[in-house]
Amino acid sequence: MALSMKNLDVYQALFGMNDQYIRVIEQEFSVSIVLRDNGFHIQGEEPMRQMAHQVIDKLTHQLYEGQSIDVGMVRYLCSLVREGHGDRAEEIFSDVVACTYRGNRIRSKTAGQMAYVDAMRNTPLTVAVGPAGTGKTYLAIAMAVLALRNKDVERIILTRPAVEAGEKLGFLPGDMAQKVDPYLRPLYDALFEMMGQDAYLALLEKGTVEVAPLAFMRGRTLNDAFIILDEAQNTTSEQMKMFLTRMGKNARCVVTGDLTQVDLPAHKLSGLQVAREVLKDVEGVSLIQLRDVDVVRNDLVQRIVHAYERYETDKGQPS
Repeated sequence: MALSMKNLDVYQALFGMNDQYIRVIEQEFSVSIVLRDNGFHIQGEEPMRQMAHQVIDKLTHQLYEGQSIDVGMVRYLCSLVREGHGDRAEEIFSDVVACTYRGNRIRSKTAGQMAYVDAMRNTPLTVAVGPAGTGKTYLAIAMAVLALRNKDVERIILTRPAVEAGEKLGFLPGDMAQKVDPYLRPLYDALFEMMGQDAYLALLEKGTVEVAPLAFMRGRTLNDAFIILDEAQNTTSEQMKMFLTRMGKNARCVVTGDLTQVDLPAHKLSGLQVAREVLKDVEGVSLIQLRDVDVVRNDLVQRIVHAYERYETDKGQPS
């Protein structure tokens, strides 16, 4: 790889701050990478050298395409190449889901995310389960905003169960709307980023966008809507059935949750867990399982999720 002044900025971005991206590649493949004589020199065992070279090529391509890279992307690309799926990188990273109101492109960052987005595009009901940081809520809201912009639906409805996680609603200050507001805040944040605060507030006032606790869905029929149930692991089986039967004509529905973070009482079975079993053979339903490798929030979050999975697996083993 020859280095010239024309591509100096690209190679500086490829190395990252304090050479962090190159160090990830070195760690992943047990190689040494140095910049010498206007080119990269990779030292190590031949198969590993070839894989490191492939990762660098693909990262360079992403940078020339104007995309930014981060540690999570570098690690994920290393895993793709190691598993022999490096040729899928361009397909995954070029999948533009939507654009924010500032014009920033939202892309799939893993194969799991791409499968999730494809499911939302092609089936009326998508149930996505996975750990924190896998983009479940954010991508669902991106698809909802896109559907509204394209006039595929007339409104967006976002809901969450207001289940106490260490705090009782009755002891929180304010009226009912103020009490449930903290539970819905993550949905507001994602909408603000996609639409901009002014546009969001205008659509909220018109009723085009609705953010409400799950209990407020009972008895309604939701037509021409993109409906998202977030934090669905905290629904009971009865609540989940109630929610799923709200779907009306031309409705698209996405259910997201993390079965490792259930805040229900110990004797209550999660409605999300029941729904996955009940709906597994139902036509028009996509069941998506995201994993720790799909975590894109922060590289450390991926390692934390993996550490907890190991801990819970070991804890369940007989001593």
